Amino acid sequence: MKKVVISFSLYFFSLLLVAGQNVGSSPEYIKAITSEWKGERFPDGRPKVSDNVLERVKKLGIETLWGALRNKGYHNQFEGDWHLIHPDEPMTGRVVTAQYMPLRPDLNQYIKEQGAREGRAQQGGTNSWPIDILVDGDIYVADGYGKIVDGTLIGDNLGNSIYSKSKRGVIFYGSVRDEEGLSKIQGFNGWIKGSDPSYIMQMMLTSINTPIRIGRAIVLPGDVVLAKKYGTLFIPAHLVEELLLTAEMTELRDEFGHQRLREGIYKPGEIDSAWSDQIKKDFMNWLDNYPGKLPMSKKELDNYFKERNW
Repeated sequence: MKKVVISFSLYFFSLLLVAGQNVGSSPEYIKAITSEWKGERFPDGRPKVSDNVLERVKKLGIETLWGALRNKGYHNQFEGDWHLIHPDEPMTGRVVTAQYMPLRPDLNQYIKEQGAREGRAQQGGTNSWPIDILVDGDIYVADGYGKIVDGTLIGDNLGNSIYSKSKRGVIFYGSVRDEEGLSKIQGFNGWIKGSDPSYIMQMMLTSINTPIRIGRAIVLPGDVVLAKKYGTLFIPAHLVEELLLTAEMTELRDEFGHQRLREGIYKPGEIDSAWSDQIKKDFMNWLDNYPGKLPMSKKELDNYFKERNW
């Protein structure tokens, strides 16, 4: 009798495990893997970094934020060597991830059945499922394992749907079709590894909002991405605001230093080494008379100098 009870318990536990293998991650799972984020979240569990922060991030350089991330121990957040639909239009947003793999019929059948249980659309391909959950400010980031021919994750129809929901674009470690049509969607942009006229074939969606690899970078749902013609940087949500202020100050220091060097006021060695008290005082006066609006608030600026030394 004891063996029967144990066997039944194991069987029941296995059913629970199978039932837990969703296509889309649960809010509980997303909260667990992004547990250091303490702010507001979307209903799906993803961190909800503010729109204001996203706009400030867009104005920064990749290298500045990359350096700040490395100082925090995050060495695997950048991917370059992209083909861009609109090279001179940067993009920031909150990540929705999708994982694609080469087609395996038995697993693909399970994915479709599980998707039906999750209430996902049964008409069209599964590559529309990540698009269905996008909201304003999201960027659809997909690992298409670099497949170009027959690896086109979207065309201009899905591209229009993406933009209508997110007001953003895509980052695909893979390809698209109808690039000419995609380029005509005003406001839409794409960082892709290539384009091809073929349709998506012999590949399948396996998960939504799980950790994925994009080339050299590891990406989590809810990450903030800075995408420019020089590459893409994926920033953990819990670090964004801290790194944003650090990066903004770094760029202000650079702007001040470059200006003073052009004016011949200081020598390169004075700017490139630890600043003297005279340069520090000059920089503070320069900030007080900054020609334009500083990217941060006066309170943020005061806190920065209060918590950091030179």
